[in-house]
Amino acid sequence: MYIGIGKDGPIAGRRVAVTGLGVVSCCGTGTEALWKGLLGEQHRGERVVKDFDPLDWVGPKEARRLDKYSKYAIAASQMAVDDAQLPEVTPDRAGVVISTGFGGLETFLEQVNVFNEKGANRVSPFMIPMLMANAASANVSMRFGWTGPSENVVTACAAGTHGISHAARMIASGRLDIAIGGGSEASIAPLTIAAFGNMTALSQDGMSRPFDKRRSGFVLGEGAGVLLLEEMEHAIARGARIYAEISGAASTADAYHITQPAPDGRGAVTCMKMALADAGLEPSDIGHINAHGTSTPLNDLAESAAIQRVFGMPSPPTTSTKGITGHTLGAAGAIEAVATILSIEKSLIPPTAGYEINDDEITIDVVSGSPRPWEPSHVLSNSFGFGGHNGCLVISAVA
Repeated sequence: MYIGIGKDGPIAGRRVAVTGLGVVSCCGTGTEALWKGLLGEQHRGERVVKDFDPLDWVGPKEARRLDKYSKYAIAASQMAVDDAQLPEVTPDRAGVVISTGFGGLETFLEQVNVFNEKGANRVSPFMIPMLMANAASANVSMRFGWTGPSENVVTACAAGTHGISHAARMIASGRLDIAIGGGSEASIAPLTIAAFGNMTALSQDGMSRPFDKRRSGFVLGEGAGVLLLEEMEHAIARGARIYAEISGAASTADAYHITQPAPDGRGAVTCMKMALADAGLEPSDIGHINAHGTSTPLNDLAESAAIQRVFGMPSPPTTSTKGITGHTLGAAGAIEAVATILSIEKSLIPPTAGYEINDDEITIDVVSGSPRPWEPSHVLSNSFGFGGHNGCLVISAVA
């Protein structure tokens, strides 16, 4: 499959392989920890990354000059590069796109307190390079010495998906041979919890229940997900293990409301249809949908309606991993892309944790209770963000 507006589209180009995976999540560090977590039980409250030691990935001096979100991104990127067993690369043919929603929020909040309590002279000179939204991409590119484009996408909860999409486009277009694409977020703090809570966006009981009748809001999570992307022929020539292929991508806007999705899901419908056309596929070709599925009343209802409009009934088996990982905002689509590729590798679709009671208004086929075996084919992964940003990826099994 090709990245473009269908096989004969004006942006048609080179095939994009996934040859490395890296992830940091509340389930632990690494893909096996994530997979084990996705098959386990959810717990109540924010989904905080535990047992993560930045000194496993960076030196003490560097650790003091990096925000937590950059540390997560560096760790996930190093895992993906190691996993891909990359040989020496041509620096200007390798690039980085790591997205985020907030960037270095922890640093910002800490330095506001320093300013208020100790005065201007005590504010860290490293504050700006630590908190800026492009810091993760910049630090990863410097770590590997890659001099191709080093960029980021900030589109709220669609950012991780858009980051992977943008990285894939640069390979498909011929600009790069290798790219890191993903997202990172570390924004769990009393202030953000208060803000999201006052918006009535958070779960009322600390439990995430995507598509369940009792859903009342999302649970905040943190972490990072990274894919090592490679031009297909380049990967084949060096004998790389190929996990999957990025065969299509799309981006649209609802142009409706700053926080609410369009009730009829029109932006999501268009985005899903464009991603399928981009991959040269029909709805019947999709074997699994990784839903955005935030556990909020409006999002899940709108996404269900959009899926039904595109795929009819019954829908492809659909799951949301946010019941386990929580909503990691700008990292969500990237962590979910890793989970999707693991579902291809293991021929299992993880269940939607928290889904127990059917909502009569939601008619899609929600995988729940236990993992569902499947014959890996093509997966549609959805991400939708505040501001009406929609992002969809088609991730395909490679024979």
